[in-house]
Amino acid sequence: MVVREIVHTCSNAHVARAALASIGGDFARYFAAKASAHNLPAGVLAAKLVKDFATSAAEDEWDCVDEAARHDDQPILSGLRYILAQGLRDKTSADAVMDGAPPPWMCGAALAGAKG
Repeated sequence: MVVREIVHTCSNAHVARAALASIGGDFARYFAAKASAHNLPAGVLAAKLVKDFATSAAEDEWDCVDEAARHDDQPILSGLRYILAQGLRDKTSADAVMDGAPPPWMCGAALAGAKG
C-alpha cells in the first residue's frame, strides 16, 4: 500500500521537504506560503500533516490516497500531494486550498467520474 510508504517516509521533515520540492510547481509554492504563514518550514508542516493523517484519517481517506497514487506516474508524490491538500483543507476554508476545480485524482472527483 503506497500510503503506508508515504506515512513511513514523509513523517520525517527532511524527507517531506525533499518530496515537496519534487512535487514543485504552484502547489509547492502555495504550500510553502501556508507553512510560512504558520511560522513553520514547509517540511515540518508537511511531516505534521502526514502524521496527523496517519493518526486520524478515516479508512475511506486512506483509500482515496491509494486512488490518487494509482493514477500517476509518481504515485508516492501524488499520494503525498493528496494528503497535504487534505491537511490544508482541514485547516483552512475549502475554497482557499486550491483554485478552480479539484484535480481528477481527488477522491470526490474520481468517484464522480467513475459513476458517470
